[in-house]
Amino acid sequence: MSNKLQLVENLDQRLVVEQYLNRIHPEPAVDESRIADLQAQIKRELQAKNAVIIAHYYTDPLIQALAEETGGIVSDSLEMARFGSQHDAETLIVAGVKFMGETAKILTPNKRVLMPTLEATCSLDVGCPADAFAAFCDQHPDRTVVVYANTSAAVKARADWVVTSSIALDVVEHLDSLGKKILWAPDKYLGSYVQGKTGADMLLWDGSCIVHEEFKAKGILDLKAVHPDAAVLVHPESPQSVIDIADAVGSTSQLIAAAVSLPQRKMIVATDQGIFFKMQQAVPDKQLLVAPTGGNGATCRSCANCPWMGMNSLDNLLSALRDGDGEIFVAPEVSALAMKSLGRMLAFREQQANR
Repeated sequence: MSNKLQLVENLDQRLVVEQYLNRIHPEPAVDESRIADLQAQIKRELQAKNAVIIAHYYTDPLIQALAEETGGIVSDSLEMARFGSQHDAETLIVAGVKFMGETAKILTPNKRVLMPTLEATCSLDVGCPADAFAAFCDQHPDRTVVVYANTSAAVKARADWVVTSSIALDVVEHLDSLGKKILWAPDKYLGSYVQGKTGADMLLWDGSCIVHEEFKAKGILDLKAVHPDAAVLVHPESPQSVIDIADAVGSTSQLIAAAVSLPQRKMIVATDQGIFFKMQQAVPDKQLLVAPTGGNGATCRSCANCPWMGMNSLDNLLSALRDGDGEIFVAPEVSALAMKSLGRMLAFREQQANR
């Protein structure tokens, strides 16, 4: 094959990538007056109910902006948990997915915890049923059970430790230093990443995130060919082949920090597009590019957007506040057990911060 023919093929490939990126960024129709009305109503309800919005990075930018404007927080699941437990609001509005609401309720049982919708779940949560997981743990009684925060309250209750992606490496490294063998659930990619970094003896549950599993190394390398000067930022819930080509691997908050610290002016971001709201605030002078997924259109399960995170809206957030829809309840006996594993994580994090 001649060099000239190869060059033509590369140009065609770049055109395909550019067309794909243009197609997944449609401009939504926005009714500005209706949005402004919803925002005003929510602000009034927040004040009347002594409530605060705790939003995840992956939710609608309109919700993230409102959370910040009204004294709430936009963060990863670890900071969401800490913020809710320390805030003096009587009601917490958790905009995210159900396990986040359950975590808030476990940490603050005396507060009212509402969610815009209780239907917003997580493939990792759904893929790790409590009964099946308990049976798996019973088969390996010699292992310390470490579960990712993306699990139900009942699974957390069966665990010895809960971790988020921002603290998983540190916790597993600590346990490994104590000679502990680990049973890990549910995300196999994050578990494999942690195992590779720490060398710990880890038995992994077979679960995955439908958003991060869709990122493919080939698609990212194709985009990198279009933007050779771009850094690649990857969440560790991604397949190993994607992690291998990353300039930075980390949790949502760690990826935002990496966008700031890396010298490149362009970032190919392999995580949910919702992170762009806060990441762009942190690096207003840098260009953020959505990493292509394994499918598109009807063949794509998420297209770099969590479908459950997308269920959160200003409409159902207002309904939750006004009518008490989407209240989270956790059985006291489950809450007490889950609090032990969550408490270990928070205490460990506090010890790290005080070093």
